[in-house]
Amino acid sequence: MDMTKDVYEAIKARHSVRAYKELPLSEEVVKALEEEIAAINRENQLHIQLILNEPKAFQGTIAKYGKFRHVGNYLVMAGPKSDDLDERVGYYGERLVLLAQMLGLNTCWVGLSYSKVPGTYVLDEGEKIACYISIGYGETQGVAHKIKRVDQVSNASETTPSWFRAGVEAALLAPTAVNQQKFSFEYVGQQEGRHLVRAKRGFSLIGYTRMDLGIAKYHFELGAGKDNFEWI
Repeated sequence: MDMTKDVYEAIKARHSVRAYKELPLSEEVVKALEEEIAAINRENQLHIQLILNEPKAFQGTIAKYGKFRHVGNYLVMAGPKSDDLDERVGYYGERLVLLAQMLGLNTCWVGLSYSKVPGTYVLDEGEKIACYISIGYGETQGVAHKIKRVDQVSNASETTPSWFRAGVEAALLAPTAVNQQKFSFEYVGQQEGRHLVRAKRGFSLIGYTRMDLGIAKYHFELGAGKDNFEWI
């Protein structure tokens, strides 16, 4: 498995957390997050913003319905409007989520249970907010949820490469909206010496399948080893 021990442990340990301790993020943690955010924004045409010590976005009725408590820090996941914005937000947002986990923080992807507080973020012309990610020191480490089997989301078998199964297993540990896991991975074969993999999203009345696919693809790459294959 082409994955550092720290990232692998972060994937296993990360669970959604909605209740946080009323503690500010340390200067070292903020610096690490802001440096990674800047790199992602610069390289991938996104406008992700880290908002600190701002409780209003998660104090409304919707937030209480979502069982959020003491959320004072969060990521505004934004970027220029495009057909692939949600997938890119999922992919690079999960990169930040796993970094946060390795920094001793907890997180939760938030699609609806937040309020947009004027003056807390900046949107350039043509940009939109895709979602928020709450972030902080959790009251707990969250709990694991039931996941699908490898054969339910892929064509992994005794004849497919071992790294392919490892990628699918990592993808199954990725967070998705209401744990729906509406994604699949297909090992297509080889072409000119390169292994080819196709990722698909399924249908869901809940939505967020494009974002979920981006998150799952990031996990898959970590588990499979990005250099072992190409997406088609």
